[in-house]
Amino acid sequence: MYIYNVTVNVDESIHAEWLVWIENHIPEVLATGHFLSAKMTQVLVEEEMGGITYSIQYTAKTKEDLDNYYNLSAEKLRGDGMKKFADKMLAFRTELKVIKEFYPVSNNN
Repeated sequence: MYIYNVTVNVDESIHAEWLVWIENHIPEVLATGHFLSAKMTQVLVEEEMGGITYSIQYTAKTKEDLDNYYNLSAEKLRGDGMKKFADKMLAFRTELKVIKEFYPVSNNN
């Protein structure tokens, strides 16, 4: 499994509008068929630059799925947000490879 993590710092002046936009944008990304799921979280660290920071994590089954997203869909979908919010948001992206997942052991005595 692979996680495509997009961290976005959003200026407070467009925050409410951005929240509406991102809740429509995430399903558009999922509709490309390259990801299994998405999770949106708020980063609980105050940034020196201000704003509110979020992490959107898209889960891909294979590296090929992630590469296909980059090659076929990423440019248009990334451009949508940049056109709409320009310098009021800052995004950076990280790829993560899931090595192993751990879960608590159940003690059903």
